[in-house]
Amino acid sequence: MSSQPVGPTYYADFGGLESLKKGVKADDPKAIRAAAQQFESLFTDMMLKSMREAKLGEGLGDTQESDLYQDMYDQQLSLKMAQGKGMGLAEMLVQQLTRNGAAKAAAAAAPAATGSATGSAAGATGATGAAGAAGAGSATPSHADRISFVKKLAPFAERAAGQLGVSSDTLIAQAALETGWGQHIPAASNGSSSFNLFGIKAGADWDGNAVNAPTTEYIAGTGGGPSSLTQPFRQYSSVQQGVNDYVTLLQRHSRYQQALGAGDNVSAFAGALMRGGYATDPAYAQKLQAMAATVKSLRAAAGGPSLKVLAGLPTTVGGESS
Repeated sequence: MSSQPVGPTYYADFGGLESLKKGVKADDPKAIRAAAQQFESLFTDMMLKSMREAKLGEGLGDTQESDLYQDMYDQQLSLKMAQGKGMGLAEMLVQQLTRNGAAKAAAAAAPAATGSATGSAAGATGATGAAGAAGAGSATPSHADRISFVKKLAPFAERAAGQLGVSSDTLIAQAALETGWGQHIPAASNGSSSFNLFGIKAGADWDGNAVNAPTTEYIAGTGGGPSSLTQPFRQYSSVQQGVNDYVTLLQRHSRYQQALGAGDNVSAFAGALMRGGYATDPAYAQKLQAMAATVKSLRAAAGGPSLKVLAGLPTTVGGESS
């Protein structure tokens, strides 16, 4: 068991600083907050030092010794100030560092998106794992690629999210996880896209077109490890049709009812999907949460609600696009 990081309470507590450094590298939330407070204390100390150096001249009692004690006092004062609310700089740093950590986790999760259980009598279930199988050796999606994917899917996700009672960020994140940010959507042998963004399998109850694609499954009885195999996935004529089918799947099958109405609670949504058999990857819920944090950050950076309107894309999801 690792020891909990303890923020230094004295400006010369070098042991505490070293503990913070190790904790931040391990993405420990407590260490990140303590390090942010330490940074704010250094910034505050610099401000105090600059203010004192701006004085017009030496005081009657000023000596080198008194200046040394004054510096020590300012450093300790700065550290104490940062332990409270301070100037707000520490809180801003915590939010930024946490957001960056979530983005890194999502980037690592995207190529490792893994497969679902096979279809049952109630209907095929999702989580293709095509992103992981097809993405082995592929280039990691760039920041521009991710922004583009979010923009293209946003209008579809907004309407679908309203129908399911969940956040559109969550739906975009799931599609990103399933397809490696749109780079590994299952495709036919002739290269035509399946428009299957949510990894829905073509089970016995599917009478439409299907494409075979590689996937990674965690199959019970095989030691719990991943297994690579090829399985059929539903093929649609458009993104619109694929999203519609996904909404119908979740609404009509009782095993997914607990996922409906989850709102912004990504954990509740992902957990309900897992319990319903949507995916076999034991880390699927954690990966989806990390991806949702990344999508939220991308949308905020790109203008948020303005992503809903995009030239050349239909802005309704309720029916087939014309």
